Amino acid sequence: MDGDSQGRDLCQLAQWLRQDTTIRTGATITLQPAPPTAGEMGTALDVIALITQTGFSAASLALAISAWRRTRPSTPVVTIERNGVRMTVDSGEPAEVARLVRALESE
Repeated sequence: MDGDSQGRDLCQLAQWLRQDTTIRTGATITLQPAPPTAGEMGTALDVIALITQTGFSAASLALAISAWRRTRPSTPVVTIERNGVRMTVDSGEPAEVARLVRALESE
């Protein structure tokens, strides 16, 4: 996520995901510090980690993130990483949501 309200937005997205029954029953959601880059101390919480269970729905996650973004006054950019592949979500267009689902479901 980008912007001055990064920490607040991150916590609110984590809470949003925890309140979504489909996401909550298929994944464990935690806030974690991102690994620091060279020269950084890395004390801020800036990663939402999802440990998914069998049957977890990537489509439900993509729709939940898209719905959360639509509730924000200034739509935050969300970066998702899975298996070393990073994807930035900066719109709620159906084609982007479909692209996100494909990226999340690929191995």
